[in-house]
Amino acid sequence: MSADQVAPDSSFDVDLTNCDREPIHALGAIQPFGFLIALSPDWLVRRASANAEAIFGIPADELLGRPVQDLLSDGAVHTLRNRLTMLRGPDAVERIFAVPIDDDRPKRRFDFAVHMSGDLIVIEGERSDDAEASDPASTIRAMIGRLDMAGDLPGFYREGARQVRALTGFDRVMVYRFDPDGSGVVVAEAVRSGLGSFMDLRYPASDIPRQARELYLRTPFRIIADIDDEPVPIVPQRDETGAPIDLSLSILRSVSPIHIEYLRNMGVAASMSISIIVEGKLWGLFACHHYSPRSVGFERRSIAELFGQMFAFKLESRERKAQGAYEITARATADRMLAAIAGNASLLDNPDYLGEMLSSVVPCDGIAIWLDGRVAISGEAPPIGALPDLVRRLNAMASGRVYATDHLAGVHPPADSYADVAAGLLAIPISRSPRDYVLLFRQERIRTVTWGGDPHKVAHYGPNGSRLSPRKSFDAWREEVRGRSEPFAEPEVRVAEMLRASLIEVVLRLSDAASDERKRAGERQELLIAELNHRVRNILSLIRGLVRQSRDPAADTETYMRMLEGRIEALARAHDQITQDNWSPAPLRRLIETEAAAYLGGRASRLELEGDAVLLHPQAFSTVALVLHELMTNSAKYGALSDSGTVSVRWDLDDELDLRLRWWERGGPAVQPPRRQGFGTTIIQRSVPYDLGGKADVRFAVTGLEVDLCIPARHIAFAAAGTPEAARPTLDTIEPAQQAADRPLSGTALLVEDSLIIAMDAEDILTALGAERVVTAASVAQAIEEIGREDIAVALLDVNLGNETSLPIASLLLARGIPFVFATGYGEQLALPEELAEVAILQKPYTAANVGRVLSALVSS
Repeated sequence: MSADQVAPDSSFDVDLTNCDREPIHALGAIQPFGFLIALSPDWLVRRASANAEAIFGIPADELLGRPVQDLLSDGAVHTLRNRLTMLRGPDAVERIFAVPIDDDRPKRRFDFAVHMSGDLIVIEGERSDDAEASDPASTIRAMIGRLDMAGDLPGFYREGARQVRALTGFDRVMVYRFDPDGSGVVVAEAVRSGLGSFMDLRYPASDIPRQARELYLRTPFRIIADIDDEPVPIVPQRDETGAPIDLSLSILRSVSPIHIEYLRNMGVAASMSISIIVEGKLWGLFACHHYSPRSVGFERRSIAELFGQMFAFKLESRERKAQGAYEITARATADRMLAAIAGNASLLDNPDYLGEMLSSVVPCDGIAIWLDGRVAISGEAPPIGALPDLVRRLNAMASGRVYATDHLAGVHPPADSYADVAAGLLAIPISRSPRDYVLLFRQERIRTVTWGGDPHKVAHYGPNGSRLSPRKSFDAWREEVRGRSEPFAEPEVRVAEMLRASLIEVVLRLSDAASDERKRAGERQELLIAELNHRVRNILSLIRGLVRQSRDPAADTETYMRMLEGRIEALARAHDQITQDNWSPAPLRRLIETEAAAYLGGRASRLELEGDAVLLHPQAFSTVALVLHELMTNSAKYGALSDSGTVSVRWDLDDELDLRLRWWERGGPAVQPPRRQGFGTTIIQRSVPYDLGGKADVRFAVTGLEVDLCIPARHIAFAAAGTPEAARPTLDTIEPAQQAADRPLSGTALLVEDSLIIAMDAEDILTALGAERVVTAASVAQAIEEIGREDIAVALLDVNLGNETSLPIASLLLARGIPFVFATGYGEQLALPEELAEVAILQKPYTAANVGRVLSALVSS
């Protein structure tokens, strides 16, 4: 279990370029049981493996420059071209099985793998195995069925190893799990009788270097059929720029001599690895060893790779189920504790009570409370005199988040003196800096770890030049581990994060001395929690809406990311300005100047500003920030500010006290109306009318873009500020199978939502759930008008519409017998009239699951 060949530009291989004995590995080589040809975009041979002559009867160097049709039949080329179009993503590899490459010999069939390496089309082939499984789907189905029968995780690992061994025939198949420090342990194995066991052996992180683990993420399958095979070079070794071919995605890639030496030291003659990738991270490997040369056909290897992916999916599901059950229980206990503290704040000074409650949520041996310089201790904990230094060390980290370690002395050396009682720490900050803490301690857990060889002597300088050679001994080596506790699991840390947020609110209440003030502070706290929850949900939903609506099929990924980042940064800057004064109105001029400084740099002087001191309420401030961001970036890229022109921005208040803002560009390139309307243009034209009830007039004059905005008086100065409602998740969160199978809606749906971006996203989701048509309204008046005009089948009502609510709409729908549900981000704080108390309430942010569930129940009742 070590790294095989890594990417050509990695340090693991660079050392080999200085080794005269084996230069071919540094420049590119493949294993001899297959061949490789690399084609230019016009399908001319640019590179070829030296053994291609055995296949095509032409020396490799004479293949260069030939069209691929000289080597493969028209049918084979057609198949390869079609499969090439199916590649998705930079690391995609497509496979084709049993392809005849010669019309005169139809039984001469090959299996192919196709991928892109830069601008090269890389085609790898090997002879088809006539003995391959004829029904891969049935094979996988049977293997997964046996996995599902495993009762617990150890049994699941063991069954996975048995299935891979049965499929591939290797002498030994191990399930190898990585730990956070990069080391790994064998958690299951299936082995031929007569061989020793590697079960529970641990291997140091250096056995599989970091760059090799990254490559296992990109290429989840590797095989070495015979460690004594001579690698076959790629011709030419370097291209016209002097660069070797990148074989990172090659299924035939030869391997590093370091890895060959490692396997030889283990007595292994052939090996295979299948990555186990869980939630985008390398969880571990199926590591397969054979003690004589072993070749597994391409189709069977592909089945094994697919099984590895299915194994990872099942493993992720099992782990999430176990973690979910723990978190539900832990949160229920934590809720009881927090409810008790909310009613009696003095419990926060009672370490015995907190220790008893917290240890049932996050198991620990002791607890310490550091609050306003006061210390309280319960259970096994460090001496009181040691806590000030420990708290200072935690403050120096300045993370502001829960911190967990199973080796406290590693980050705080004085802790070594009390490691027997406090080897591990979970620190929960519960105030602003200088921080107060709830500290959970775990005792030292002395244990014996069995390594597969001495981990402290993993390498030495060897005979192959200036590079490291792998260790030669793999006998079990036992080490007694001291100074460490049982690690804090990830679900425990997540629960602690939840506790932190709740405990902070409790601590804030303690700052009020009088009981009457504490009562008022509790009321403010409840409102604060509800408002904070509402605003956080709104921001998250708004960002998700921007992610979806900013997508442009004509734009590349880099352009899309720049546009999206710019829009999010514009929102962030606006949010910073309106939160500087506790979510109060903020100056329009400061907003414009901030956008100009952020995106125009030295060109900001070409922006002419003129207008009175005007304040915008938070909702209008965020909307106008997005509009100005689009205007600024558009002008900087295509308009007056991209050239030598100027932009004039003037604003004033009319007789109705509405804000009139004019954006005029002059002196730039000639302007032409866009051939299509992108998301940026939509924001400029529709955000102010839709979100604020104002007006927007956009003119694409030849002399420069002209935009007139009218923002109603209620958004100026001291008018009541509304907040945009939280948006639903995008359609990307609805699985295709769900979209096809679960479409509970029909007819016309009414969507009442006062945010344009959120409404655009919600329209798509309601359509995916079966609505034949979706009509939207941003106010009570618009909604009542739509109800009178349309035959509404179902309605989704956002309760809070800025400075009004949707309750009048609900009453009208109730009178007409039209089913509807409420949507809100205020959680349990929502109070409804008695006649509407039975109406279903959908909590924001939306998910495809909860919307489908609520609407299905609504239309079926």
